[in-house]
Amino acid sequence: MFNNKVYHQIDALSGSVATLRAEGVKYNEIAEVESRAGTSLAQVIKLDGPNVTLQIFAGARGVDTAARVRFLGETMKVPFSHDLFGRAFTGAGVPRDGGPAVEGEPSPIGQPSVNPAKRIMPHEMVRTNIPMIDLFNSLVKSQKLPIFARAGEPYNELLARIALQADSDVIVIGGMGLKYDEYLKFRATLDRSGALAKTVMFVHTAADPIVECMLVPDVSLAVAEKFALEGKNVLVLLTDMTSFADAMKEIAITMEQIPSNRGYPGDLYSQLAARYEKAVDFDGAGSITILAVTTMPGDDVTHPVPDNTGYITEGQFYLKNGRIEPFGSLSRLKQQVNKATREDHRTVMDAMIKLYAQYKETVEKQSMGFKMSEWDQKLLTYGADFEREMMDLSVNIPLEQALDLGWKILADNFAKGEVGIPSKLADKFWPTAAA
Repeated sequence: MFNNKVYHQIDALSGSVATLRAEGVKYNEIAEVESRAGTSLAQVIKLDGPNVTLQIFAGARGVDTAARVRFLGETMKVPFSHDLFGRAFTGAGVPRDGGPAVEGEPSPIGQPSVNPAKRIMPHEMVRTNIPMIDLFNSLVKSQKLPIFARAGEPYNELLARIALQADSDVIVIGGMGLKYDEYLKFRATLDRSGALAKTVMFVHTAADPIVECMLVPDVSLAVAEKFALEGKNVLVLLTDMTSFADAMKEIAITMEQIPSNRGYPGDLYSQLAARYEKAVDFDGAGSITILAVTTMPGDDVTHPVPDNTGYITEGQFYLKNGRIEPFGSLSRLKQQVNKATREDHRTVMDAMIKLYAQYKETVEKQSMGFKMSEWDQKLLTYGADFEREMMDLSVNIPLEQALDLGWKILADNFAKGEVGIPSKLADKFWPTAAA
């Protein structure tokens, strides 16, 4: 029921968090806080009997204990319309690009994930034209995958390439804690390619209120779900979920919650899972696929954010030294689609990775001064070709061309009988000039 009562007394203020006594208030309900600084929206983030804790979106600067608080009787909503395409907004849904506000159907954010009875088993590949994904760890519609990377890796550049090249109907980008120039680079890259016309951006920069960082995944996924229900295949690209978790930690500290591992709140796993579980392939409609950057402070995969994420998602891409590493990366659903691409897909993938593992061992032997055999020399040449022609993120080729390239790299470095591929497939696909 709509609670139109206005409260004139805030009991406590800490950072951007306000506490007051109120009745008939719901969790996640939106309120207006009117003070000397103007009127700002706030969200209920804790209920403890009559004590209500609000997170003020614009921060509490200029807000005093005599501020007027009016609860609006509804949760946060984002307007949904096809006018969202090509636009950029803040985490609170305010236009960031200087354009007009979008009028559309108000869609609540932070809703429960889809009933499993309405889901279908993942069975279709999302092509990205990046060989280290398409060939070696295929992305599947409705999959949820993190991109693990340490600070300084080109993860945003990788997301931009995927946004340009992926065969999705809609791209939704959710940026958290981005530098302003990173946001501008994202937008300019998509605009130059024409991909901006099918893209919606919700961006929180490092200078924006911390609560907007926490809203970005929810507004991004709420919009994605509306497009998916229209029959669209939606790819949601989130960067960076560690910034999202850090925002949670900052607010939890402000609220004086008892911290868990490394200061993060005890419900970190549940909060991350609630977002990732929005990935879905609807029965009779579209799909939502989620790729989310997770930076690892100190390159530590046991950090609470990547550690919890690994229990939720269906594998991960591991970005290291500017490349997607084949040994740290895994797509647990790739077998769902590999059998339906080309008959040599699994065989080429397995053979190339096996030989690349031998190449890595040979590099170690070489660094320790061991004498290199003829086979070792072949592996060293093969490894260099593999890294240059397959692992470089600038490579942009369809899966079928990547498979042909794989055969060529094998044939350039080895005899047909040296690569461990069944003769039936080798006779069919081995390059004629090298046979």
